[in-house]
Amino acid sequence: MPKTILTVDDSASMRQMVGFTLRDAGYDVVSAEDGEDALARLRGPIHMVITDLNMPKMDGLELIRRIRAHPAYKYIPLLMLTTETQETKKLAGKAAGATGWIVKPFSAVQLVAVVKKVLG
Repeated sequence: MPKTILTVDDSASMRQMVGFTLRDAGYDVVSAEDGEDALARLRGPIHMVITDLNMPKMDGLELIRRIRAHPAYKYIPLLMLTTETQETKKLAGKAAGATGWIVKPFSAVQLVAVVKKVLG
């Protein structure tokens, strides 16, 4: 049974690209356009969340904090996929509970490699 990944990004084209890449690698994908939408879709077997940092309504850091507070999803891998490269942002992500950080632009091969490494 394929593992399910929730992808969160306010850019429709980024959601499509990440979704296509992950589906092509054999994963099931659920997409959300911001943190609020992601929390509403956080049901059932979600094995990983990949989220942008800068989004309207609820940013990626707040989303990660809320997921970490949810008993059923407290320990799932949470990856940041963002253009942000500042060390202070990375430290804030880690403090919020992020498992890892991928910087945009990225290659499909890189994304799949990180997902496979983290999910096993």
